[in-house]
Amino acid sequence: MTRKLFDITGTDRTDFLQGLITNDMAKLSDGLLYAALLTPQGKFLTDFFLYEHGDTITLDAPASTADDLMRRLTMYRLRANVQIAPSTLNVKRGTGTAPATALPDPRHAALGWRLYGTEVGTETGSDATDYDAIRVAHCIPKTGVELIPNETYILEAGFESLNGVDFRKGCYVGQEIIARMKHKTTLKKGYVTVNITGTAPAGTPVTSDGKPAGTLFTQSGNRAIAYLRFDRAQGELRAGEATLTAPTLP
Repeated sequence: MTRKLFDITGTDRTDFLQGLITNDMAKLSDGLLYAALLTPQGKFLTDFFLYEHGDTITLDAPASTADDLMRRLTMYRLRANVQIAPSTLNVKRGTGTAPATALPDPRHAALGWRLYGTEVGTETGSDATDYDAIRVAHCIPKTGVELIPNETYILEAGFESLNGVDFRKGCYVGQEIIARMKHKTTLKKGYVTVNITGTAPAGTPVTSDGKPAGTLFTQSGNRAIAYLRFDRAQGELRAGEATLTAPTLP
């Protein structure tokens, strides 16, 4: 997956990000931080990693959403002492034995590590790991596939289990909606890993007894990630010519 990296510097950099993103900047001292930027209505815009080195925080985002993210950060910056510029670092990811300076992917141990530096090459083509198989096995969504800008709610996408949101950090953009979903409602929809027989393209509607039940996304072998209405995800489901079986859901 192609990435774009930006360096965020200036004396207000930590407080600036703390007031915007879904995770707590205090955790950055423990390693990589995974987080998202939301709309004021609580909908997903993009996810990213933050990597701190010296007086710089490097932001590692999907290329497809990075330019819009930088535009929004620049808009929010106002008079804060914050500078944002393209980074000279590259990122490489892998599984198995990690290089000495690599950092664990904070979303899930199965995703391995990420390595930042000027000489590490690029992430694209750097590793033969089947990341889609890992994502499907552990129901880890991907920007541009399961994570849809201006549409997805991060709690339905499992951000809590992916260490991508903090409920004690205080205000950030969209925080009120996310807190209400966490504390005052029961999720009725969400992403789950299902068993699948046959194949169907990502985006294929899922039905239960002919009624809309969700959408099929990434498939790997006989398993797939699907976005489902929990009240209709019972028994055998259909996605085009494929049949699905969901796990026991809330």
